[in-house]
Order: sequence, then structure tokens, then C-alpha cells
Amino acid sequence: MFSNLFTRRAFAGRFATLVSGLGVAASVSSAAAPEPKKEASSGVKKMDFDGKPAGTGFITPVITYGGVIYIAGQGAHSHDQSEFPMDIDTHTKKVMDNVKHLVELAGGAMDSILQLTVFLTKIEDYDGMNKVFKTYFPNGGPARTTVAVAALPGNSLVEINCTAAIVKK
Repeated sequence: MFSNLFTRRAFAGRFATLVSGLGVAASVSSAAAPEPKKEASSGVKKMDFDGKPAGTGFITPVITYGGVIYIAGQGAHSHDQSEFPMDIDTHTKKVMDNVKHLVELAGGAMDSILQLTVFLTKIEDYDGMNKVFKTYFPNGGPARTTVAVAALPGNSLVEINCTAAIVKK
């Protein structure tokens, strides 16, 4: 009878009961503490194109969290509805200017961009996009994926989203 009290299996069962009981006690004591504001505790900051708090729109242009900036896909017509030439150079410049604006607005820099995803409506525009792209990254570019798609919103020839690190406080 006493041999069953001191087996490894019996000890493990009693130890697991003790540990799980401590976990329940810890969660009950933390539940009694007042909950901080959700915005402050989450650390998520959502902004519009002008750096103001984002409303309830369907897409948020820029979000920061944990020292990282997330930029939603930017097309040539995302913030400029005017008429301009339908060539890859013009569209890539417009998109990269939008990306640069949002990254800097959120506290980053072009050199702090970690990763980009580029969507082209024609893979034949790859070299033209690269020519413009290189002018924005004279110190070498970030990790990047480029894919061809059937179409993009607003008749844009290129759309880019990215992730960057916050470097300025």
C-alpha cells in the first residue's frame, strides 16, 4: 500500500495537481486586478494617411505595433485621383512616394523597411519598376516579393505593401 504513494507516477499526479492549482490561483488573482485601458495595453496604433487616428474605415493605411510599422497596399491612385500617364515609371514613383510618406509618418525610414510585396499588372513592367525602385534604396533594398496579378484597384499598374521598423521616437 505504501509503495503506491512513492511511485513516480503517483508523485507526478500529485505534482501536476499542485501546479495546476497554482495556475488557477494566479489567474484568479490577476482577474481581480483592474484592467488597463485597451488602447494602452494593446500598443496598436492605427493611423490614416495624414497621421491622425484612423476611423472605422475598411482599410487602415498604417498600423504600428511593437516597434513595427505595417503599411497597407499602396497604389498609384491611392491618394492622388488626378490624371497622370499610364506608364510604370510614373506609377512606381507615385506608389513609392506614398510608401515613403507613410513609413516616415509612423517613425521609420526607407532604410528601416524590412520587407515589401510588389504586385504588377504586367510582369513585363518588372524591369521598369526595378529601375525606379532602386532610386529609393541607394543603400540596398529590403527583402521583396514581386508577383503579377490580373488587375489592381484604381487602374494602378503597381501596388506595394510593406513592413518596416520604427527607428525614430
